[in-house]
Amino acid sequence: MNLLSIAMLVFIVMESANVAILYFWPGSQLGNGVGVFNAFHHSENDEQKLFASYLVNWVAGVKLIFIFLLGVILILGDETVQLWAVVAMILSIATYFWRLHPIIRKLDAMGCITPKGYSKALDGMIAGFLLLFTLALAAHILTKGI
Repeated sequence: MNLLSIAMLVFIVMESANVAILYFWPGSQLGNGVGVFNAFHHSENDEQKLFASYLVNWVAGVKLIFIFLLGVILILGDETVQLWAVVAMILSIATYFWRLHPIIRKLDAMGCITPKGYSKALDGMIAGFLLLFTLALAAHILTKGI
């Protein structure tokens, strides 16, 4: 098993836990549980609750797409396919800092997130995934080339 495979496997395991949290314990404050968002607990009517539930399950479904595709690449892909999958993961994960990061920082500053400062913890987790894939990619390139 090469470093690219190990990075993908770590991501699959961690994101599988996040999917389980979103599907079965969406109000949790663990992992990617949306219990950190105060608005999730204060939905005023059935329409808002259903909409929030729809979005939570949609996010979990999108995560499953990544997990299953990485699983297929991990099992059937050669090193070249795995290398480009890792590049794709780096680019897709980095989009968090473009769109979601500013929003969650603002919500945190407004006191809409419990515990306060959660946005920094999430930033660290996302940066950790980026670091994991970037280090695996760099090590692969340094030891085997592109």
